[in-house]
Amino acid sequence: MNYDVKDIGLSAKGKKRIEWAELDMPVLRQVKENFAKKKPLKGVKIAACLHVTTETANLAVTLKEGGADVTLCASNPLSTQDDVAASLVKDYKIPVYAIKGEDNRTYYKHIYATLAAKPNITMDDGADLVSVIHTERKDLIKNIIGSTEETTTGVIRLKSMAAGKLLQFPVIAVNDASTKHFFDNRYGTGQSTLDGILRATNRLLAGSNFVVCGYGWCGKGVTMRARGMGANVIVTEIDPLKALEAVMDGFRVMPIADAAKIGDFFCTVTGNLNVIRKEHFQKMRDGAIVCNSGHFNVELDLVGLKAASKGVKEARDFVEEYELKNGNKVCVLGEGRLINLASAEGHPASVMDMSFANQALGADFLVKKGSTLSNNVYTVPDEIDKEIARLKLAALGIKIDILTKEQKKYLASWEMGT
Repeated sequence: MNYDVKDIGLSAKGKKRIEWAELDMPVLRQVKENFAKKKPLKGVKIAACLHVTTETANLAVTLKEGGADVTLCASNPLSTQDDVAASLVKDYKIPVYAIKGEDNRTYYKHIYATLAAKPNITMDDGADLVSVIHTERKDLIKNIIGSTEETTTGVIRLKSMAAGKLLQFPVIAVNDASTKHFFDNRYGTGQSTLDGILRATNRLLAGSNFVVCGYGWCGKGVTMRARGMGANVIVTEIDPLKALEAVMDGFRVMPIADAAKIGDFFCTVTGNLNVIRKEHFQKMRDGAIVCNSGHFNVELDLVGLKAASKGVKEARDFVEEYELKNGNKVCVLGEGRLINLASAEGHPASVMDMSFANQALGADFLVKKGSTLSNNVYTVPDEIDKEIARLKLAALGIKIDILTKEQKKYLASWEMGT
């Protein structure tokens, strides 16, 4: 079996951490048990480009239990947990190509190695696999049933491809499932982002001005948790509806040009590029801390920051201190990559439980229905979404009401008025 990990000797530690995460992933565990019995993915080759974490490991094992031949690479150079990668190879016999801190050349070498398996289904976290297939490995398209996509950023890219009639196979937008973005993006990103910032800096948030760029589901999660830590939260937005929602939720809203002057912490979660630019860095207070929790590091204009600086040094792990030409210092966390995985462990297993149940059932759906789908981006079928929510509630020991016959009739009728 071919693989490329940092140190296979880390596997024992990784296995313990994988097993620990599984304890808090009851929905995926039920999917795995069902897959083990029915083998719905038997003979299917799956290439996955995902964050190599304990939660992803449990997804990979679930897919393998379903009969799939799984190959995994990292979807971000700083998100790999090296002990987990080692354990997947040694203990679960799953080929992994991922090393934390790998350079750009190695990152793409690992993507090519993963695609060498000639997959029938791809799983993406940012659409890099799909992008490479469409630009460099078009020969693989004939074998591909479809793909799943985990992130907002990836869905944006894929919808752009579909709109331009460039997408060559169907994609399930796992990110758009209610049991994914309502929980993973909001509660997962909120908690893990603050965790990453605190691990990297050990700075006090209470009383600080905390600027969040973007008020989508991820932005809502970060603002909620920052406020919970006692920060004075400021939101920047380009969408008037989201900006108004942030105001109604009790946050100050202003342009980034104004927020740059007063912020102590800055976090981007937009999915767009150059959200914080050179002219904004130049306005920041001495010691400002800047990070990104969107999928790609393009949200921060690091080229512009470097041009505005006279030097840069590593202040501590995952903290680069830029000394601006005006004398102020700006600290960038995790090279501008997603801070919740660069310096922390990513989302808690409890929320990834639902996200990865969507991934697993999405693959099952593609095997059954992929041949009937056109080359477009699809949401997760409603019945899958609701079944995952039902299983999660059952795992939590929570019961809910059901409609009576009278209520069902009322909702299906028009006759009864005031």
